[in-house]
Amino acid sequence: MKHLCTTGLVIFLSALASSNLAVASDLPISRPEAVGMSSERLSRIAPVMQRYIDAELVPGTITAIMRRGRLVHLEVLGEMDVDADKVMRRDTVFRIASMTKPITSVALMMLWEEGHFQLRDPVSRFLPEFSEAKVSSSGDASGNTGKLVDVDRPVQIRDMLTHTAGLANNYLGNAAAYREHMSKYDRAGDLAGYIRHLARLPLNYQPGGAWQYSSATSVVGRLVEVISGQPLDEFFYERIFEPLDMPDTHFFLDESYANRLAAQYTPGDDQKIVLQDPGSAESRWIKGPKKLFSGSGGLVSTVDDYLHFQQMMLNGGTLNGMRLLAPSTISLMIENHTGDLPIWLAGDGMGFGLGYGVVVDRGAAATPLSEGAAYWGGAYCTISWIDPEQEIVGVLMTQVRPYSHINIRQDFQVLTYQAIVE
Repeated sequence: MKHLCTTGLVIFLSALASSNLAVASDLPISRPEAVGMSSERLSRIAPVMQRYIDAELVPGTITAIMRRGRLVHLEVLGEMDVDADKVMRRDTVFRIASMTKPITSVALMMLWEEGHFQLRDPVSRFLPEFSEAKVSSSGDASGNTGKLVDVDRPVQIRDMLTHTAGLANNYLGNAAAYREHMSKYDRAGDLAGYIRHLARLPLNYQPGGAWQYSSATSVVGRLVEVISGQPLDEFFYERIFEPLDMPDTHFFLDESYANRLAAQYTPGDDQKIVLQDPGSAESRWIKGPKKLFSGSGGLVSTVDDYLHFQQMMLNGGTLNGMRLLAPSTISLMIENHTGDLPIWLAGDGMGFGLGYGVVVDRGAAATPLSEGAAYWGGAYCTISWIDPEQEIVGVLMTQVRPYSHINIRQDFQVLTYQAIVE
């Protein structure tokens, strides 16, 4: 594979990022020093991102930081499609995967604010397919070993928002049985059918008894559909994307986006990136079926669109005069709702709120993020967080899956916080 980016190209793209900062239409711009950050220290970000690009571990990156409501850093590096030699652009569209979860959770909490349900209401009040839920005493998703027992209490809406519902999943319990069962669902179907199919599996554990990552946020998305009477994509567009000026965030794309969709990569035998899904009209986000709106991880977006969403959250539910949620609802969402349950995917020192992971002990977590910061990332190595204490929004966009062999997300967080000087 060719060398991905020369030093000259880095300088060119850094200048491009600076000019992009200057023409941003509705994200207020500031010199870092005006909001307590150091320009000199922020300049450390690009060389670290470039090392990952030069090592062919990622194709390219976009990094962005807002502080105190103002954009102070946006850097565009590398390529959005290596094989096609397409330079990364600020308006590149990325598969954001599980960064869909906070958006889906916000949608349901908007309906909560309107008085449609309480967080402890049974899910079966709206989705009767969960009314006969059973628990596998062996944690076996197939139900073939051990006996099925009754739930101690019904699965609650809050359980779905916090990943404590007990749903069979791709990670723990009999994950092979889960994969076999879910593979039998035709992805050309819709979300309603997908959730009915999921609900046929026994629970891995009693509701509220553990934290296990699952498709629970897709159940949240289906709750949005049933309660609102709208398909999830329409609700998102009318109630979130249009008010927040997020024109490039979608579940699926038409061919007009083909030149802006990033290619998606996977590590090869030597960990150098290998193309997995093209950045073209042949991508499944353009070419595939377009009916299953996955609230867990179906969206694509841009760095600017996601900055809009996260700044709304940091602002206490409002952006540019448009209010989606009350400040008290935002604070509820980013509090820890899981007590001392181990959040195995995030690690020590982390809890989970309503759609977000939250920092509860920054020492145990070994993170520069403040306690009370809320974050989540996506399967293609994207990540974003909000930090109310430091008034920070951070976003990193790239496209490689899996990414456990690199520390690019953690490095970006460290580089962000070392630039805060007051």
